[in-house]
Amino acid sequence: MSTFDSVVVIDGKGHLLGRLASTVAKQLLNGQKIVVVRCEALNISGEFFRAKLKYHAYLRKMTRFNPTRGGPFHFRAPSRIFYKAVRGMIPHKTARGAAAMERLKVFEGVPLPTTRRSALSFPRLSVSCVSAPAASTAPLAVSPTRLAGSTRTSLPGTLEERRKVKSNAYYERKKAARRSLAKAESGANVDSKTKTQLAEYGY
Repeated sequence: MSTFDSVVVIDGKGHLLGRLASTVAKQLLNGQKIVVVRCEALNISGEFFRAKLKYHAYLRKMTRFNPTRGGPFHFRAPSRIFYKAVRGMIPHKTARGAAAMERLKVFEGVPLPTTRRSALSFPRLSVSCVSAPAASTAPLAVSPTRLAGSTRTSLPGTLEERRKVKSNAYYERKKAARRSLAKAESGANVDSKTKTQLAEYGY
């Protein structure tokens, strides 16, 4: 994100939750609009059992009055967990922070509007570059959301497989159209004058 774009799409697969959240928070405060997809593939450092204990201890924290009304609200979906991590790094109760949070959108899987844009990834924030080779990590879709009551952990994977099938079919159609165009161009009998005129119009 060295250049300022209208909207930046980030693929969350393989990134560490906290490191990606800090990078996203800084760019949001700078005015960048960001969409993070495949939040279920984000990783958290540490062993699975340790993450489970920490998250269940977090779920037990509540207010002295009715927690269903006053909170705190503990999110189970991976996208909302990432959203709350970013929110904790932004002064979201100020006007500047609230405007920054409005520039962020998070999704499980890859929804249709974002498939038309190429998603970015940051190797310096990935598990393979940041963590030690023997370090343990756990995907966010498995730990701790499934153990904490998230009922739709398998749905993003199902939708992702459907998206891949449609994407492959579109790519095959695109290759066939390019082959047909190349064949038509090679077999066309066009004189040099016509080619010059077509080149002037961008063809």
